[in-house]
Amino acid sequence: MQAKLKLQNRIFEKYYVFSRVIYNHLDIEKMKKNVVIFFEMLIVVLTTMSATFAQTASSRFAVIGFYNTENLFDTEDDPLTIDEEFLPNGVNQWTVERYQVKLDHLAKVIALIGQKQGGVVALGLSEIENRRVMEDLVNTEPLRTLGYGVVHHDSPDRRGVDVGLIYRKNRFAILGQRAFRLYTADTSFRTRDQLLISGVLDHIDTLHILVNHWPSKRGGEKRSMPARAAAAQLSRHIADSLFQQNPMSKLVIMGDLNDNPTARSLTEFLRAKSKTHDLQPGDLFNPMHKMYKDGIGSYAYRDNWDLIDMTIVSYGLMYPKSGTYRYSHAEVFRANFLLTPTGAFTGYPFRTYAGGTYQGGYSDHLPVYLILTNEQK
Repeated sequence: MQAKLKLQNRIFEKYYVFSRVIYNHLDIEKMKKNVVIFFEMLIVVLTTMSATFAQTASSRFAVIGFYNTENLFDTEDDPLTIDEEFLPNGVNQWTVERYQVKLDHLAKVIALIGQKQGGVVALGLSEIENRRVMEDLVNTEPLRTLGYGVVHHDSPDRRGVDVGLIYRKNRFAILGQRAFRLYTADTSFRTRDQLLISGVLDHIDTLHILVNHWPSKRGGEKRSMPARAAAAQLSRHIADSLFQQNPMSKLVIMGDLNDNPTARSLTEFLRAKSKTHDLQPGDLFNPMHKMYKDGIGSYAYRDNWDLIDMTIVSYGLMYPKSGTYRYSHAEVFRANFLLTPTGAFTGYPFRTYAGGTYQGGYSDHLPVYLILTNEQK
């Protein structure tokens, strides 16, 4: 509040000086002309003040999130991927109308995430087929005016699903991006690349975002665990490369990790810590650990809630220098309309398809997000 009042005083001081200059140059002959000029410029000053206050309010917070969109496919056949089920004549009868409903539903959710803190600045996405579906998403009615840009990279996943990022272009300036391929002992295995995006947040901080969609538990947890362990090691390697350059690097690791926060992939291979008191530069903190222990989840399976969608932060976001962004808290976006209202899956995430039947919902996952703030403690 004090910073806002100081800013207000500086603007009014500039306005006062400006008005005195105009006043000192007034004379009777030029009165009418100068009064018109004066009020035209006054409108500009007041408009600038309003915009400045709005930007000051919104920039106190930055909402960074992740959302598994559950099979966001377009309706066209990609001959290089296995996408036949999501075609108009495919098993899911994936029509243009259903595709548009899906886009509108996802856009509604995204527009509401972190709304009190100014809305989502950057949102990682998974299960997106290509760049086109991301562009269609940000051009829907709820999102079009918010000015989202798109970062996308084609992965080797056989179904053609990728990860990507949408971001507010007026608040997050992209510096660079790089995709990292996951290799395992099984040379036939293909999964999503890990996508690292670096940018400048509100002209204040360099922020790195690593978007993930780790291998699933298909084939059983024990059999599939090595693939997720390898994915965790790759994420850790990427993080350590940043920390080697700067131990205070500000990094958010996010994604559908297909494991709960207590799993070995998170605790041993990614080495994400659950407590803040013993953090050191170069460490990672997983705020989802306590949330999971408290029974909070993002994905329901066999009447249990799992918290497999995560946002994990680096030491640099926990203990930054004064005046820059720091971690505040993390949340699962759990609006009532995102939950199935009736039937066998009542209370589960309201998904697009369930049991092979079209439901017209949103996703089988709930979005997760964290809030960064530059307010002084």
